[in-house]
Amino acid sequence: MTNRLPQKTSSTIATLNELAKLANYSLMDTLNCDPDATENGADHAPRQVFTGHYVPVNPTPIKDPEYVAHSKNFFSELGFAESMAESSDFVRMFSGDLSQVPEPMRKVGWASGYALSIYGTEYIQQCPFRTGNGYGDGRAISVLEAVINGRRWEMQLKGGGRTPYCRGADGRAVLRSSIREFLAQEHMHALGVPTSRSLSLYVSKTEKVKRPWYSQGSRSENPDMLISEAVAISTRVAPSFIRVGQLELFARRTRKNEHPKAMEELEKIVLHLIDREYADVVDRQLTTPEKVVLLAREFRSRLTSLVANWIRVGFCQGNFNSDNCAVGGFTLDYGPFGFCDVFNPHYQPWTGGGHHFSFMNQPNAAQSNFGMFCSALRPLLVSNQDYLLALDEIQSGFSKVMHTQMNKMWAAKLGLDLDLDTGTLNTESHQTRCNELIRELETLMMQAPIDYTIFFRELSSIPDDIGPLKKSFYNSLYDNLYNDVADDTDSKELDKYWAEWLEKWKMLLNSSSDANATSPRTSEEISRQMKLVNPKYILREWFVMPAYQQATAGNYSLIRELQDVMTQPYAEQSKELEDKYYRLKPPEFFEVGGLSHLSCSS
Repeated sequence: MTNRLPQKTSSTIATLNELAKLANYSLMDTLNCDPDATENGADHAPRQVFTGHYVPVNPTPIKDPEYVAHSKNFFSELGFAESMAESSDFVRMFSGDLSQVPEPMRKVGWASGYALSIYGTEYIQQCPFRTGNGYGDGRAISVLEAVINGRRWEMQLKGGGRTPYCRGADGRAVLRSSIREFLAQEHMHALGVPTSRSLSLYVSKTEKVKRPWYSQGSRSENPDMLISEAVAISTRVAPSFIRVGQLELFARRTRKNEHPKAMEELEKIVLHLIDREYADVVDRQLTTPEKVVLLAREFRSRLTSLVANWIRVGFCQGNFNSDNCAVGGFTLDYGPFGFCDVFNPHYQPWTGGGHHFSFMNQPNAAQSNFGMFCSALRPLLVSNQDYLLALDEIQSGFSKVMHTQMNKMWAAKLGLDLDLDTGTLNTESHQTRCNELIRELETLMMQAPIDYTIFFRELSSIPDDIGPLKKSFYNSLYDNLYNDVADDTDSKELDKYWAEWLEKWKMLLNSSSDANATSPRTSEEISRQMKLVNPKYILREWFVMPAYQQATAGNYSLIRELQDVMTQPYAEQSKELEDKYYRLKPPEFFEVGGLSHLSCSS
């Protein structure tokens, strides 16, 4: 069974042959293959997939692959030798060529289908067949499941070519977007935010595709030119890549009785998910209804914690559809994502995302996805009224749990001592004052306006006055960008409000510390804890753009530098790096396409 894993071994994996011995294909071995699929994986044209959990697909190798980067940290965690990343057989496999992989590795990968819901509404019209049977992994092809050091990992190529779900596209990713995802995944992990991981990144020295993009300095909302870009393949890794949309697909087929095995396939994918992602908390001896209810409760906990963490570090996912929501409770989609520079509740890096996927609306988007998740589970409980009621109760409690997670997050960012079980401060009075303090802070952050990351990092030093905090203020040089909030507020008056807020915060900091601890925390202790919550370095888009621009000329040094800096986001680093990466966004970068907004991930 998938949850019976070998004992942990600490030996180094030095070759692809050694990695091959750890291969264990639980998904292909326990779930249903599409009966219309080809045996050899030559299945690259768009078509409808009516049943089955996966389609065997051969990746399309990129031509003349060249090493760009690998995650040193993740290699170390997996026990991989550094030399593997540039070895010919490893490069061949993870740039899409499975033809020579050692046994028992398989010479074919797989792609999965899923349904699409946007903010709680089911969609089929984006499917080229208008049926919903064409959604799925259009350019993501899993090539390996392996149990490494007692943990199961699935390795998936992003940009590995066409699958039956490609909807007419070319199945490729370009170097620019691959660099963004490669850096972002490892940065998020270092920030302490659950995420898929980056393994490796290779680029073709000869193969290019055309993509719409922005001309230099363009302030257009959508790309205004077509450019030729090198294709690349990055490998992302996770315990599984099962999405809410995947469960939805099988639930829709079950509700509509689309084929005789619809209910069976829904139950199998849910039980497989539990084995892959929740075996440590869901006893496999329980009945299916019992497992389903426990799954819902655990996923609710993970999802609410995840979204609170996103807001803690200033991350906006941008496109939080159900098909971009991993049921393992981690960050999955790194397409039109962004880290906010200026605090703005409505920050949205994706021009097509709208308010519903904006920065501070992410808890509501998560609730919509959780609602679709619960709807997908209901067919499994139709004959168990008590369990249906339990599922309804779990779903209706989402907003309360989300609110508790947000309370914990804000309290941690502000250094306040709270009850970790309830997410509240020690008294109702303290909690009320905390809520008022947060509301005042949000207003002030918009009026200044402030840099979200720099503000909280400076606050973590518990300054005597607002002087250090003003390092985060976008001053008069930026006023023309914020006429609606900045010009109407006298700067001296605003300084007064900030000083009053800072005093209130310090009083609450002292009183909550005194009341919740047998011995009051010192300022140094509070500061140290806050600096473990409020990062100093964030992967801002204007840091990434020069890296992929240089990479197009074969210079990968800035990628390596960003890897080093962004995998130590809470650490104090050299003065040179601080001057380079701990600073306000330059005014000339505001509202520039590709820097402040994106129309697609390509």
